Amino acid sequence: MKDAARRALIGVLILLLAAPPGVLAQFAPPSPPPLEGAIAPPIFRQEELDQLLAPIALYPDPLLAQILMGSTYPLEVVQAARWVKAYPNVSGPQLEEAMQQQLWDPSVKSLTSFPQVLAMMDGNLEWSQKLGEAFLAQQPEVMATVQTLRAKAQAAGYLQNTPQQTVIAEPQFIRIEPATPQIVYVPVYNPTVVYGPWWYPAYPPYYWYPPGYVIGASVLSFGIGLAVGAILWGGFDWHRRHVTIVNVHNYNTFNRTRITDGTWRHDVVHRRGVPYYDPGVRQRFGQGPLPGAGAREPFRGRVQQPPQQPAPRGTGGRPVGGAAPPRVGGTPQGGPIGPQAPRVSRPPAAGVARGPGAPPATVRAPQAPRPPAALEGVGRGGATRGFSDRGRSSRMSTGTARPSPSAPRAPAGGGRPGGGGGGRR
Repeated sequence: MKDAARRALIGVLILLLAAPPGVLAQFAPPSPPPLEGAIAPPIFRQEELDQLLAPIALYPDPLLAQILMGSTYPLEVVQAARWVKAYPNVSGPQLEEAMQQQLWDPSVKSLTSFPQVLAMMDGNLEWSQKLGEAFLAQQPEVMATVQTLRAKAQAAGYLQNTPQQTVIAEPQFIRIEPATPQIVYVPVYNPTVVYGPWWYPAYPPYYWYPPGYVIGASVLSFGIGLAVGAILWGGFDWHRRHVTIVNVHNYNTFNRTRITDGTWRHDVVHRRGVPYYDPGVRQRFGQGPLPGAGAREPFRGRVQQPPQQPAPRGTGGRPVGGAAPPRVGGTPQGGPIGPQAPRVSRPPAAGVARGPGAPPATVRAPQAPRPPAALEGVGRGGATRGFSDRGRSSRMSTGTARPSPSAPRAPAGGGRPGGGGGGRR
């Protein structure tokens, strides 16, 4: 019995191995549905997040928050950068007043007080857009990456208190605040040095130096202090790992509003049609899937019509109900167009005599009406005048119109020679 069972099992295995893959797939158990609340694969890996955030992780918290929020509106960042270049001397209260005339998001308006930051974002637009995508899709991971980079810089001895900024190290996170709340200094540093030896050789960090900047002996240096007034209002809730409006008073003062909720929300209107590349972010903000090659065909005039089903035929070859078959381009649907179009035989009209042996009249299928082309009447003046004369004569014979005093009188018989009634002679 054991030998028989073994042989039967071996036979079943041989049949399964010899069966085509499609047959086995029919008996495979279905994949379990995704668990509710399951985390989708990240759009950016950790090495990419380190690469993106390395040049700004050591910025003061208020400025860093405004950069992350503003990066979600790349088109408005470009517009603001061009505006700052066009008006380089506008600052302080004049700048705040000028921003009331712009329709940009408040986070983008606040960056106009930092021309070198806008120049960095505008000059590295690919980096700016990736930064905004990462922030929208993976905000907690972005903030965790900032903390990891700050811890590395502090361990390397380059992140510490200076006359320009205050470093506040807490058990789970590190905050960086301006030493003077109304004056902000933008740090300048080389990420490959300030964090220690870079740990992802395949993903070197971005870095940027402002125009005219001279690299000195200090690994981390600062530019000129910028008086910000009420233009900075953003910050972080490091415990919950999301950005927030820390200073509601500054926000209302700068934007002339009266909000009471300090929660920041991305505004899809200020996205200005720039697509989101993460499927989850697109769904969250109401954008459909990115158009592929097939979706562009209607814009190229290549829309395929559904096949027409032949109508049931009755007596005489016409569809049931007496309707003529639909015509496309002047021929029955599906027939050739142009000189090869078939000729349709019709019986002679009533009252028209034909001589003995005359062949039946053949006429070409009538062409579908089309809009007149430009300058279509040019070169047909004689025919056009003839049609006009015959029409005028017809109206006069019925008493519906009177000839103009200056118009020549049309001859009898519709203008045919001999004054006949138009019959054959």
